[in-house]
Amino acid sequence: MNIQNNIETYIAITSLIFSLIGSYFILRIDWKRYGSVYLLSGIVGNILCYIFVKLGFYSYPFRLFPKVSIMPFETILTIFPFYVILGVRYSPQSWAYKIPFYWAVVHVGMLTETLVLNFTKLISYDYKWDFWDSYTWWWIFLLAFDYVGGLIVPENLRKPILKESFYYGKWAWLILHLIVIITIFLGGYYLGILQ
Repeated sequence: MNIQNNIETYIAITSLIFSLIGSYFILRIDWKRYGSVYLLSGIVGNILCYIFVKLGFYSYPFRLFPKVSIMPFETILTIFPFYVILGVRYSPQSWAYKIPFYWAVVHVGMLTETLVLNFTKLISYDYKWDFWDSYTWWWIFLLAFDYVGGLIVPENLRKPILKESFYYGKWAWLILHLIVIITIFLGGYYLGILQ
């Protein structure tokens, strides 16, 4: 195990702990159904990540288990499945509101990934992989598993955010706009400093 006194270790371990705690609160609702979505998304996430790493799209210079795997399998088995079951549990029923919900979720994920990319050695983009590729795959992965989760987890076990919450001035509308405006501003700033 590669535990050091550095930011990478702190981020990796803290993220694992918080995602496991968050996952527990959702999994306890129905561990079989939510657990199936959790495991399936973790397995598919690891397969996709392995393919992308082997193709040389990106790499992970710092890993907690560098002798075990070329990628942080423990992160992909905990953090991404937590994000997936969080989406399955709370995404609105109507696609008109599901898309803005995932827009905010993807933007938070991409903000985190960009900060990690630029200020740590947890991930490094390599051959022909960039911000847009990650952004696209976040959307594909989360929407695909929202669909799969909808097939596995029945409506009575979900707690979708009400569409009325996305109406002008309501709490979801405010949070959505706050996240999207800040992340788009930061994305523009990031693009500007790259040139």
